[in-house]
Amino acid sequence: MTGVSVRYFAAAADAAGRTRESLELPVTADLGQVKSVLLAKYGPDMERVLKVAAFLVDSELTRDLSRTAGAQVDVLPPFAGG
Repeated sequence: MTGVSVRYFAAAADAAGRTRESLELPVTADLGQVKSVLLAKYGPDMERVLKVAAFLVDSELTRDLSRTAGAQVDVLPPFAGG
């Protein structure tokens, strides 16, 4: 097991009620496992966010849930621009 630092932005932060936390996951955890933990922990509000969110892992933006999570994952819902 290892700590995965998860940072939340915009609607993801609202759904989680925080901007960051650490999750204990297997060293080989992928983004699908991160998503499952977040859905179990935060329920329908997070589910709505994760349906449209992307993840930033090692400076790479991805929606590939089979990608290894690594030490830090940023949850990035769509942002409105101006």
